[in-house]
Amino acid sequence: MPEFRSVWEKNGSKTKGNWKEVFGDNIGTEEIFMAWYFGKYVEEITSAGKAEYNLPMFVNAALNRPNKLPGEYPSAGPLPHLMDIWKAATPSIDILAPDIYFADFRERIAMYDRGGNPLFLPEVRYESFSGPESYEPACGPKAFYAFGNHDALGFSPFFIESTSDEVKEPITKSYEILQQITPLILEHQGNKSMKGFLFDKQHQSDTIQLGGYTIVAKHDYSLGWSPNSKNEIWPITGGLIICVGEGEYFVSGEGIVLTFPPVNNKTMVGIETIDEGSFENGTWKPLRKLNGDQSHQGRHLRITTDEPGIQYLKLYKYE
Repeated sequence: MPEFRSVWEKNGSKTKGNWKEVFGDNIGTEEIFMAWYFGKYVEEITSAGKAEYNLPMFVNAALNRPNKLPGEYPSAGPLPHLMDIWKAATPSIDILAPDIYFADFRERIAMYDRGGNPLFLPEVRYESFSGPESYEPACGPKAFYAFGNHDALGFSPFFIESTSDEVKEPITKSYEILQQITPLILEHQGNKSMKGFLFDKQHQSDTIQLGGYTIVAKHDYSLGWSPNSKNEIWPITGGLIICVGEGEYFVSGEGIVLTFPPVNNKTMVGIETIDEGSFENGTWKPLRKLNGDQSHQGRHLRITTDEPGIQYLKLYKYE
C-alpha cells in the first residue's frame, strides 16, 4: 500500500536489518512492530480454528483518529497504513474490515477496497430516530453506496436493534429495497456494471460512464426546488445504479437526480421510459410510468429525499 511503501522507501528501502534499521527510529516503527506481533497472535488462533472448521474469517479495525499519533488511538490494528503488515502476518484472515464512525465515509471505505481485500463493514455508525444528539439518517444512502461502488459483502450498522419503532427508521425502507435487489447485486458484483453514489452539500455530483452512456448523478437538493436546499447542511443521500444492458438500468436509493448529456455535438440522448416499481420474488413489477413532471419533461430521473425507491430506466440515442 502507498502509505506503507512511503515509510519503507523514506528509510532507504532496506531488505535487511532490525525494525529500526528498516523502518526508522520513531513511534511509527513501534506501531509496525506491534502490528506484526498482534497479527502473528491472531494468525495462530485463526489458523487453528480454520483447521477445525474452515469458515471465512475477518478482523475488525478500530480506525485511527485524524492527526493523532500511535498511542493516541487504538494502535497497531489492521489500519490502512498497516494493511501490508497484517496481510503478511495473517494469511488465514480473509478480510480486514473497518469500523466506520467518522464522517469521511467515502475515503475510509475506499482504503479497504484495495489489494484484493473484500469490503465488509461489520460496524457503521447508526444514525436513527432514537439517537439522542445528532440525528442524521444516512445509513441507507451509505449502504447503497457501499454495495454499488465497492461491491461490499455486508453492511452492519452498530446497535441497529436499539430503536423503539423500526417502522419509522429510515434504514428500514432502504433495507427493504436492498433485499429486493439482492439477486441483481449478486449477479453484477465484480463485473464493473454497478456504480454507487453518495452526496451531501460538499459533494453534490458524480459523472460516470456505464452501459454506453455518460450519466451525471446529483443530490436531489441541487435542483433547488426543495425549501431545505437553502439550508447550510444537506442530508446525506445516495443510491446505486445497475446496468442490465446497453442503455438499460435499475436505479435505487434516495435523494438522487440523474441526467444524460449528449454523446457529442450530433448525437443526443433521450429517456425512452422510466418505470417505478418493485421486485416480487425476484420478478420486476412496474407500478407506474414516470413522465411529464415526474421526469421534468424527459430531462431527468429523480428519486426524492427521504423516499427510497426503485426505478427502471431505458435510454436511447438520436441525431
